[in-house]
Amino acid sequence: MGGTYNRRVTAPPPDSATPSVPAPRRPIRDLPDELISQIAAGEVVERPASAVRELVDNALDAGATQVTVRLLAGGVRLIAVEDDGMGIPRDELPIALRRHATSKIGNLHDLESVATMGFRGEALAAIASVSEMALLSRTAQQASAFMLDARSGELRPAARSQGTTVEVKELFFSTPARRKFLKTDATELAHCVEAVRRHALARPDVGFAIWHEGKLVEQWRATLAHGEPADAQALERRLADVLGEDFIRESVPVHLRSGAITVTGRAGLPDAARSRADQQFCYVNGRFVRDKVLTHAARSAYEDVLHGQKQPVYALYVQMDPQRVDVNVHPTKIEVRFRDSREVHQAVRHAVENALAAPRAQALASVPVAAAAAPASDSGRKQFQLPIWQAQAAIRFEERAGHKVSDLQALWGTPAAAPQPAMPAAATPPAAIEAPPLPAAAAAAAAAAAAAAASVPAAPTESAWPLGRAVAQIHGVYILAESAQGLVVVDMHAAHERIVYERLKAQVDQGARLASQPLLIPATFAATPEEVATAESHADTLALLGLEIVPFSPRTLAVRAVPNTLAQGNPVELARSVLAELGQHDASTVVQRARNEILATMACHGAVRANRKLTIDEMNALLRQMEVTERSDQCNHGRPTWRQLTVKELDALFLRGR
Repeated sequence: MGGTYNRRVTAPPPDSATPSVPAPRRPIRDLPDELISQIAAGEVVERPASAVRELVDNALDAGATQVTVRLLAGGVRLIAVEDDGMGIPRDELPIALRRHATSKIGNLHDLESVATMGFRGEALAAIASVSEMALLSRTAQQASAFMLDARSGELRPAARSQGTTVEVKELFFSTPARRKFLKTDATELAHCVEAVRRHALARPDVGFAIWHEGKLVEQWRATLAHGEPADAQALERRLADVLGEDFIRESVPVHLRSGAITVTGRAGLPDAARSRADQQFCYVNGRFVRDKVLTHAARSAYEDVLHGQKQPVYALYVQMDPQRVDVNVHPTKIEVRFRDSREVHQAVRHAVENALAAPRAQALASVPVAAAAAPASDSGRKQFQLPIWQAQAAIRFEERAGHKVSDLQALWGTPAAAPQPAMPAAATPPAAIEAPPLPAAAAAAAAAAAAAAASVPAAPTESAWPLGRAVAQIHGVYILAESAQGLVVVDMHAAHERIVYERLKAQVDQGARLASQPLLIPATFAATPEEVATAESHADTLALLGLEIVPFSPRTLAVRAVPNTLAQGNPVELARSVLAELGQHDASTVVQRARNEILATMACHGAVRANRKLTIDEMNALLRQMEVTERSDQCNHGRPTWRQLTVKELDALFLRGR
């Protein structure tokens, strides 16, 4: 008996357990208003920064010129947003806290053409359901302000100037489970600051201030008078205040009008790219959004100027008819849907591409020589001056008994070719330089580049050359040039690769198709129904790329031809990647991207190689072509093609004047 009582009692296995009694069926019924608001708060208010964003939206819609945000404990204990807007009348304060109560839309037409930051009418009700909220407001017509307690509904007079103050205390106090998911106060504060920063970048006419625990954290003063039309300089000053002077210095202005779409802002230079995508700001009609179309368009504009997995930095502002964009897609209004996404994609891409196209070397010509060359610490030193040389034109080709050879063809000569003697800078343009036969890969690139060789304009004086005059070559890789600002170092292979690449693109843009090579034995592979449909519907697009992919059976595709330059690669992998791109993106975008990858391979093989000894004339010709070639600051792989050391920086290296 004792053994029976001391025996361990274990739970029966699930299969031998008695069947559980099903829970009684619950009737379908309406949820209480407070529970509905708490459910909505789960979508709208994820953390304190979400509440800050919604309240600042309301302040801007009220016409505020100054918005002040006060926080305690990263916004968990207190969020107070003060503005000097038009205010809320006394009788409308209780209505403002009801769900779906708003003054911004009244019918379907208003919803389809929303021009305000907020419009859903659920933010205040959702925030009030998970916190202790008080609403204090005064209009210009009222003798005093009135405060409404959201929890008790009490409405009483209070002291305040015109505007509105919304106080949110103890966020998520009524939903403790949500509060457990919040991070540290410092992390939540950083998210709140980021939320206000996004608004500040879009509204240079409004001043913003953020206080935390009684200390001023950030302050951005208005750079544009309220009500005045948008000004590029005012936006630039706001960008400098929020993102720093380095952002302005390392970016270029963007401005493009394409039909009914206007794209403005600034795009960061490739050298300013970061490892994280934390400085990418896109706005549609003044609203910060995260949209795949805009992100892909901006990224595609940087495709052949960024190295590796670097992320570009930019602040882009898209203005368009509100009826052509749907902002009622996500509860937080951070996502949008365009009526014609292709039109928007092309506008943004072309805007950024055009901004990045101009070579930065041209900007060096506008820098005063004395300012760049004369160091402040060496007052006794003579001002740096370049002698006045006759302009060295790009190498031209002349009529001879033999054949024409352009300057680029001369650069493609093999390292074994006999070096040409340097010619004085004051001499007349040199005659044609005989070159050995071109490699097969380089011949195609040479044909594309030869026609433009004679079109390179000559600078009026050598001192005006942005990249200066060549003085030497190091290890057959780098060119040293003396410029008005100091010393320029050029990677000749990377620079020449970009020149050939841009000229090949110009040739193909004129309607030429990429040459293809038929395969002796077609490469077949098992394909999905989507891949088969894509191959059939985009046959013309594939032909432009030099590809011939045809159905071999209902579930098999055959690759019959590939581009000449990729004949040694894997045709199946190439076909799969191109079909995948065609299935996801617009055909013209895929064609341009695939075409550029093929042309980049051709340019890489056709560019002058390392250890190729160049004459002074050849080096000067390369520098002149860099100055007029688009995107010549980076090679096709995103590596820089040149760097500059000013005289002041050289003096610092040798401690001159110290």
